[in-house]
Amino acid sequence: MKARAAARRLARAATMLATVLSPVTGALAAELGLITGGERGTYFQFGQDLRKLARPSGISVIVHPSNGAVDNVVAVSRRPGIQLGIVQSDVLAFVAEQASNPAVTRIAQGLRLVFPLYDEEIHVLARREIAAFDQLAGKRVAIGREGSGTFLTARWLFHLAGVAPDEMLPVDAPEALGQLKAGRIDALVYVASQPVALFQRQVRPEDGLALIPIVSKSILDVYAAAEIPAEAYGWHATPVSTVAVKAVLVSSDTHAQDCELIGRFARQIAGGFEWLTQHGHPKWKRVDLSAPLRGWEQYDCVRKYVGKPAEAESPAASTAERNPVSDAIKGALDSAER
Repeated sequence: MKARAAARRLARAATMLATVLSPVTGALAAELGLITGGERGTYFQFGQDLRKLARPSGISVIVHPSNGAVDNVVAVSRRPGIQLGIVQSDVLAFVAEQASNPAVTRIAQGLRLVFPLYDEEIHVLARREIAAFDQLAGKRVAIGREGSGTFLTARWLFHLAGVAPDEMLPVDAPEALGQLKAGRIDALVYVASQPVALFQRQVRPEDGLALIPIVSKSILDVYAAAEIPAEAYGWHATPVSTVAVKAVLVSSDTHAQDCELIGRFARQIAGGFEWLTQHGHPKWKRVDLSAPLRGWEQYDCVRKYVGKPAEAESPAASTAERNPVSDAIKGALDSAER
């Protein structure tokens, strides 16, 4: 008798526990994959902030590191479990313009804007005796590893300006900075929102390095003008004219089955923006979620949850053994340089 009563009490307790836990387990089943950048970079830290913000709402954001923006564009449309990515606006523009490349066109037609994020200034750091961008002709320049946004941006800048370095090395900024200080290369290009911690901590006046201005009209016709202020780096006493791209959160219409989930996540970002600026990465303070992005309209799955008007028009992403966007970059720029 006592055993049966105890069994009934245990069954009731189990039922109550299942009732309490079922909404939680159901919520945790709502997963979104977000591909970002290197684990020490701002993209990855933004991803971690978004993961924390979304967790109480029952959306589990899985943050993935990556080589950078070019790889992210492809991953969003082709890689299973990746519904969102952070990319550079010039990578989006490049992808959208490759009408002659069917693989890239398919990617472009599917990309969707979720939110614009923050501006990233283009840093060109060189030996102090190199004073102008066109003086990099015939020099050895590190342009970021293949798959990164910097890799595309650097090659595109040289193409636009008609400047032909002797060698463009696919080396990341931390390694490139060591090579630059050792005199093995002449300059490096790095796309990152100022101030860059790497340059604040590891560059000193005695290194004999300086930031090169970017003032070419052919570049300014394509990129937005920007300035790196004098106070950004203690070793550089004057402001530097340059150009900037915008970091952008995107999705793809290949994830149509996740439309409602992406919309709910976007609503969490918009509604939790004050929390992000107070508790997240300092660069959240430079984000304007309503800033227009020329040529792109906000994903309709996002608009109906956030209630913001459309902006322009969009493209899509992918992943295979080869990266068609990276191949297109090399093909387009190699042919232009011949």
